Amino acid sequence: MLSNKKGESIMREYLNKKVKVIVDRPLCSKHPEHEIYYLLNYGYIPNTISEDGEEVDAYIIGEFQPLKEFEGVVIAIIHRKNDIEDKLVVSKHPHKYSKEQIQALVEFQERFFDSEIIMS
Repeated sequence: MLSNKKGESIMREYLNKKVKVIVDRPLCSKHPEHEIYYLLNYGYIPNTISEDGEEVDAYIIGEFQPLKEFEGVVIAIIHRKNDIEDKLVVSKHPHKYSKEQIQALVEFQERFFDSEIIMS
């Protein structure tokens, strides 16, 4: 995880910021390598770099059709304690979801990781 001197994820700089997400795994698509179907649109924020050297990944919540791209606000960080990269959660409804609701929505993928949800 990219960290500052206090050990906090630098992903915090994205909280409450408007971002554009390019969706490379649309709602209901299958993971290219595993037997997982995406129950949310999932993609990346162009021109960013995450802990794995690739672009920062993001879940999109509150949208119920497959998307190609999306603009919304980063409402949460999913900090993976046992992985090298964290994920962002993006929505058009910044105050609509609780940590528990976000956790339930990303469970299909995050169940494989020891993670915590960080919100502002």
